[in-house]
Amino acid sequence: MSDTVEDVRYPIGQYEVQPYSEALKTKWVSDIKLLPNDIEIAIQNLDEYQLDTAYREGGWTVKQLVHHVADSHMNAYIRFKLGLTEENPVIKPYEEKGWANLPDVFSVPVNVSVTLLHALHRRLHVLLLNISEEEYLNRTVFHPEHQKQMSLWHLLGMYAWHGKHHVAHINKLKEQKGW
Repeated sequence: MSDTVEDVRYPIGQYEVQPYSEALKTKWVSDIKLLPNDIEIAIQNLDEYQLDTAYREGGWTVKQLVHHVADSHMNAYIRFKLGLTEENPVIKPYEEKGWANLPDVFSVPVNVSVTLLHALHRRLHVLLLNISEEEYLNRTVFHPEHQKQMSLWHLLGMYAWHGKHHVAHINKLKEQKGW
């Protein structure tokens, strides 16, 4: 794969787990809190044609990206709750490409998912603020698709990255198209 394609797919780079620090926790929890606003600003004033434009050749449309973030972060919320209340629970993977092609993604306006993200992230933010360092590092979930145990710290960083990753897709597309 060429560097150019890789840059388009990962405009902020790929996620890498970082060592725990209070400063990084504060940043990532803030990123989660601000994500709904960031998405709302990124799609502000986009028309239907623009929302139906793929961020890269063969990639999802802006509309699919917005609905995907809502789908993904609903799963994130559940994964954190499971990780906090069960011992290393097996989390349910889902076919995100399949979800991105279901009828609701194409027929429900993106503002519905933005509204959902505002409500969801309000609760998620409070939950994440109140997880201790010990819980972030020692509470885990097991991802059967990747055959990998993940700490809640790993999940926090991954979902903070995930939101910024997709907002960057939208902003890069707007920049590229001159919108």
